[in-house]
Amino acid sequence: MNKRLLWLLPVLLIAVVYLYPTPQKDALALYTGADKTPINSLAAFRKLPTRSMDTQGHRWTYMALGKGPKTILFLHGMTGGYDFWWQQMNAFSPDYRVISVTYPPIDNLSELGKGVVAILDKEKVDSTVVVGSSLGGYLTQYLLATYPQRVTKAVLGNTFPKNDIYKEQNQSRVSLATWLPEWLVMNALRQNLSTVVLPTSENNPLAGAQLLENTYGRMSKAQFLARYYCVIDTFQPIDGKQSAVPLLILESDNDPLILPELRTKLKQYYTTAQVHTFHQKGHFPYLNDPEEYNTVLRTFLSK
Repeated sequence: MNKRLLWLLPVLLIAVVYLYPTPQKDALALYTGADKTPINSLAAFRKLPTRSMDTQGHRWTYMALGKGPKTILFLHGMTGGYDFWWQQMNAFSPDYRVISVTYPPIDNLSELGKGVVAILDKEKVDSTVVVGSSLGGYLTQYLLATYPQRVTKAVLGNTFPKNDIYKEQNQSRVSLATWLPEWLVMNALRQNLSTVVLPTSENNPLAGAQLLENTYGRMSKAQFLARYYCVIDTFQPIDGKQSAVPLLILESDNDPLILPELRTKLKQYYTTAQVHTFHQKGHFPYLNDPEEYNTVLRTFLSK
């Protein structure tokens, strides 16, 4: 009996380590700024009712505000959610209809695109301006190529063109993460955000609270890995030299997540696009500098 118990101990230990729950913390608890106005505004925004839809075997959560004649669709990146765009949603909802989604754990652009289009269909939106950041900017390029009739203008924010670099750089780490417990994967992501991403985003307390909250249970490991596979998914983009759709590329000169060579390739491919460069704002300028971001976006939309 004792030998059997000794044999079971390693198994039980592994089970305990693997099943250990991801610690839960919300943005309000993680916020470190002296001025509580931004985090209180986020809390108020989150009280607005969201909508949901089941399609392709997944449940989508999204928010739709405003009753303007034109629509703006906001698409977040790997570590985002519908509420990452709350400052843009509040700013533009008086004049536009605005929609923002949270991606379920879908691991390819085709199904992700079908889900987005299904939401547009449900909301009776024939065509829309699409504003995407990071993975959302890559998804925007996919929508341009696959559903051109649905996109009137497109913003490619802090994003990348089709490439093999991210796959080559992260293949072994993602293979390992697939087998690691969720709390450990989220801990590694949290460390990267704290040491690499947030310092380049001016250590903005709002950006920190929202990003770190996702590593404390608001985003699942399944969602995170699925979004990575969308990042490395490939498709044939539109002809970037002859695009009839007005394009705006938004970039930051110190973005730690979009390599300089990929920023250059994006601009070289979409030669018809306008370009705006944020200085020292990092990967999330729509979070840590919403005033400049919204001003640039409003100017582009008004033309």
